[in-house]
Amino acid sequence: MTDADYEHISRIIYQHSRIHLGDGKRELISSRLGKRLRATGCATYSEYCSLLGRSEGEAEINHLVDAISTNHTFFFREKKHFSFLEDTVLREFHQNPAYRGDGCFRCWSAAASTGEEPYSIAITLARHEDLRPGFRWEMDCSDISRTALDAARLGIYMNERISDMPENVRRRFFQRGIGKQDGRSRAKQILRDRMSWHLMNLFQEPYPFDKKFHLIFCRNVMIYFDRPSQEWLVQKMARLLVPGGYLKVGHSESLSTLKHGLQAVQPAVYRKPLN
Repeated sequence: MTDADYEHISRIIYQHSRIHLGDGKRELISSRLGKRLRATGCATYSEYCSLLGRSEGEAEINHLVDAISTNHTFFFREKKHFSFLEDTVLREFHQNPAYRGDGCFRCWSAAASTGEEPYSIAITLARHEDLRPGFRWEMDCSDISRTALDAARLGIYMNERISDMPENVRRRFFQRGIGKQDGRSRAKQILRDRMSWHLMNLFQEPYPFDKKFHLIFCRNVMIYFDRPSQEWLVQKMARLLVPGGYLKVGHSESLSTLKHGLQAVQPAVYRKPLN
């Protein structure tokens, strides 16, 4: 891959996703785009760049963004975030009418990837519903990758992906496959019925929903954006929070240098003031 190829591909990725690769990510691009070169019949990255610039290459740009943006994740990643949801966020929801609003708890998983994060949130909320009959909740889940989002919406995982969950949780929320689906499990309808899925770019306008959220998960996403993009996105999410709403980012991410009006609650957790 030449310098010109790398700069051209990086520029297209930024234009369509705001993902800022910067210097030193050439190996990442090479490792993730090998399949795309084979799929398109391009012998070199220069040929691939040429394809991306032609009208017939427009669909390939989606595959390019898919290849770069999809990352490995797992269920209940950063367990402290889910403990905080149970012990602090939901307690506040029940005790504070100003935060509770109309009584339906709304959460958005902004970078849903292949679904492990939103299903972890949904399981947490469904278990809380078991303890608090009458508790209402709903989730919106989004990702820029069509491939990842389709997999998330389907909700089918190899059994080893959910093996760390307690057996009672697996039995309550996953259906084990049989026949051709042996070795896999699917998230049950009781979760999927509460979850809406959106193929979207976080920087698009308008968003496909018009609501305010009590909690937004946007974890391990900011690190891929440059500072102006980070600031725009955090300010956008702050506007989408109800008064008192929480924003959770990844533990390697800090919003301290950005203008957003949110209050730091603990590492990687920020809150919109109630007033």
